[in-house]
Amino acid sequence: MFISFFLELRAAKVLTSLREYLTLIEGMQKHVAAFDIDDFYYLSRTTLVKDERHLDRFDKVFGHCFKGIETPSDPKTELPEEWLRKLAERFLTDEEKKQIEALGGWEKLMETLRQRLTEQKERHQGGGKWIGTAGTSPFGAEGYNPEGIRIGQKEGRNRSAVKVWDKREFRNLDDTVELGTRNIKLALRRLRQFAREGADLELDLPHTIRATAHNAGWLDLHMVPERHNAVKLLLFLDVGGSMEDHVRICEELFSAARGEFKHLVHFYFHNCLYDTVWKDSRRRHVEQVSTLDILRTYDPGHRIVLVGDASMSPYEIEKEGGSVERWNDESGEAWMRRLLDSYPKAIWLNPVPEKYWDGTTSIGMIRRLMEDRMFPLTLDGIDRAMRALTR
Repeated sequence: MFISFFLELRAAKVLTSLREYLTLIEGMQKHVAAFDIDDFYYLSRTTLVKDERHLDRFDKVFGHCFKGIETPSDPKTELPEEWLRKLAERFLTDEEKKQIEALGGWEKLMETLRQRLTEQKERHQGGGKWIGTAGTSPFGAEGYNPEGIRIGQKEGRNRSAVKVWDKREFRNLDDTVELGTRNIKLALRRLRQFAREGADLELDLPHTIRATAHNAGWLDLHMVPERHNAVKLLLFLDVGGSMEDHVRICEELFSAARGEFKHLVHFYFHNCLYDTVWKDSRRRHVEQVSTLDILRTYDPGHRIVLVGDASMSPYEIEKEGGSVERWNDESGEAWMRRLLDSYPKAIWLNPVPEKYWDGTTSIGMIRRLMEDRMFPLTLDGIDRAMRALTR
């Protein structure tokens, strides 16, 4: 019965398979989510979504497919009368149905509810007329009336559906949007390569258990160094000029990278890499670092990530003296090739949307220098960049 839901998820490019669909059906057969739309939402999301970047797409499809069976949580929302009729046919006893008919039937009940919504101006508790709580009114929550309509109660004697999918708490995880620090961390994790280094500070539980068993039950503790991401990263960030429009994204990328990589060294440059870079933009003219010193200091095992919009005059890349800040004896292309020859695993992240790249000559020149390893600063772009760095 859920095959249309499954097919709509596939059409929305939520990467779910028939195996996951059968798991969902198995869960329903075992009553994991019996008669509760919220439980079904969480069960289906758990079984059908394998990548958290697709959570927002799932929420949108779920809301579209199951919109008609949710319980309105806003008293001012028009109540679906047909839905209430079907609900009554399923759950009310014959005696309760007769009581409703004695009051004038569904039409009278719905007419009275609309009148209450118009007249009521404040919250009520107890009583038998107004919409409220803990009373005998036909309308409200946490009270008793066999022919009533429950309004506003989320958890109670009979749980109602909560439109959790309409909140769409995962919309910023979509892999086509610009990034936030949390999203960037998710994408950077693909580059993790764990190793244990340093002092023995963490309990080695499997070894401790084996050693204790071999020691006739006397506790024999064994410790190991903590696990850290062993990947070594050199991060080069373009600053100034047209990059002022992308400061926020670059700050978030830098913050996320600092949190994910223990071995991270960063440098700044402007437009294109030349013979010097710097660590502090405020002192860039008096405290610069030689690019040759970087090549000599950091071993070829380092990965390189360059971040910039690559938007500049073509002369800055291909000509001596092309830099807009000072005279450069060698072209930016020459220094880029030195960097890439020393560190084969290198990528360029560009905050300019990919659809505009073909309109800028310098972006095309940098892409060729990078051997097409330029990626957009979106979640999907960083994910593809991290894949390229692991090859």
